[in-house]
Amino acid sequence: MASFSLHGIPVSRGIAVGRAHLLTPAALDVKHYLVGQTQVEAEVRRLQNAFAVVHQELRTIWEDLPADAPPELGAFIDIHILILSDPLLAEAPLDIIRSRHYNAEWALVTQIDQLSSQFDEIEDPYLRARKADIQQVAERVLKVLTGTAQLLPATSDVDESHASLIVVAHDISPADMLQFRNRAFAGIATDAGGQNSHTTLVARSLDIPAAVGLSNASLLIKQDDWLIIDGDSGVVMVNPSPLILHQYREMQAKAQRERKKLSKLKKTPAVTLDGTAVTLLANIELPEDCAAAMEAGANGIGLFRSEFLFMGHSGYASKLPSEEEQFDAYRRAVLTMKGRPVTIRTLDIGADKRLKGFDQTATNPALGLRAIRYCMAEPQLFLTQLRAILRASAFGPVKLLIPMLSHSFEISQTMAMINQAKAQLLKAGQKFDAEIKIGAMIEVPAAALMLPTFVRHMDFLSIGTNDLIQYTLAIDRSDHEVAHLYDPTHPAVLLLLAMTAAAAAKAGIPVSICGGMAGDAKLTRLLLGMGFRELSMPAAQLLPVKQEVLGCDLERITPLVRKILRSDDPAAIRQMIGQLAEVPAAV
Repeated sequence: MASFSLHGIPVSRGIAVGRAHLLTPAALDVKHYLVGQTQVEAEVRRLQNAFAVVHQELRTIWEDLPADAPPELGAFIDIHILILSDPLLAEAPLDIIRSRHYNAEWALVTQIDQLSSQFDEIEDPYLRARKADIQQVAERVLKVLTGTAQLLPATSDVDESHASLIVVAHDISPADMLQFRNRAFAGIATDAGGQNSHTTLVARSLDIPAAVGLSNASLLIKQDDWLIIDGDSGVVMVNPSPLILHQYREMQAKAQRERKKLSKLKKTPAVTLDGTAVTLLANIELPEDCAAAMEAGANGIGLFRSEFLFMGHSGYASKLPSEEEQFDAYRRAVLTMKGRPVTIRTLDIGADKRLKGFDQTATNPALGLRAIRYCMAEPQLFLTQLRAILRASAFGPVKLLIPMLSHSFEISQTMAMINQAKAQLLKAGQKFDAEIKIGAMIEVPAAALMLPTFVRHMDFLSIGTNDLIQYTLAIDRSDHEVAHLYDPTHPAVLLLLAMTAAAAAKAGIPVSICGGMAGDAKLTRLLLGMGFRELSMPAAQLLPVKQEVLGCDLERITPLVRKILRSDDPAAIRQMIGQLAEVPAAV
């Protein structure tokens, strides 16, 4: 058997070794034929029945979720149920059957192809990635229509020689991934997917090594091929030599031993060797995520992405959450954290996101009416959210975070809206924290260059490094053609980070990092040396970062960090960042 390697996107760290189990899409080679006029309604009913079966399947999966299932899974299944009922999926194919006399499978695939082409035109990478959700729901319906067999073999059918399965597919829905929990499987490799795909998010939450965006893995890999997934590099090795297999098994065993050691750090305070305390926070999308944050030992929530309450993870909203629904979600998060602070970011929705009663278009959504600009265009929507957040502050420490501020007038307008929301609550006799802390996200270069203005008005700052890098370097990190240029350690990015840390320190206000850089343990010492003392990340990344904090001697690394900040040579910067990990503690 020939040996070769495939290179994709690393999205979930770790090493997986096992046999390939291919999942064949039901959408391939569906039957295409015309039905007679007398058979049209029967064909309509056949498709409607398939939708009903899938709806019941999803409800059953949701109800059978184990107690230890990641909270994201339940949310994703909810969204797939909503998509299943959306007229664009549930009704449009029926119209195609009636008007064009297509058979049910052909009608469904025709509609999905049309929807997919519309999503391909969306510039925002997160919203564009939501195409996969619609395709995954349609895939389940097609499986019912075509009588496709069960995705994975039953546990009893898996013998010792095939004990570790690596699932290979074009794409995998979060609901289908639930089948993995009670089966012997080691990792995931998919043709599709990216940093924002739901497969990626679930793989991370389940802590499964995964490589996505492999383009044609499902065509090149054969059933039962030996595979190695290197989740750190996004590389999949097919039919490796016995020597390579042995080396990676050793690496896998070592990593498992290291993770077992890390679990002992959950209750250890994050303090550097020279006695500097560091606050490690968790990022969440839904209130249910707080349980994982508490389990990981987070000091609080550094970023509650409130837009997930509006978007339902699907990239579009058919119903806006009411003030009471939002209040209940925020309050549950606050109560779950038991006195630890919860930082709630106000609605961050892009121009491609349509909400009820508000419709507009933008040539470039990333540069259009998004985040605070969107909220200012919809003041009642913004006031509703502000009231809900303020009310939740009566139940524990809450901080209010405003995204994508770049103008001084936006700061003034935001403060005016917050005061208006407070006045409305006072009039209604509702309790809230009158001294709630208000912060700004630094995620566009203009904000970093206007820090004196920001620190005069804000109680704290939070740097969203994902957007800051994207806007500073003018790079869409989900675009494969320029992905190699997306560089968190670019000299311009590091300069903006250092400027923000220095301005916050001079003003005496806290500053945190809540983007991807905060959860990258390789960059922890660099960030600490730059002056950051608050880092917020997914809960699964907290312990590796804590380990770096505990082994860091700030006094000894600071000179090297200063040298890094003076350099304009990317290669030299990367080399020096590697050297930071080798700086010994003072004897």
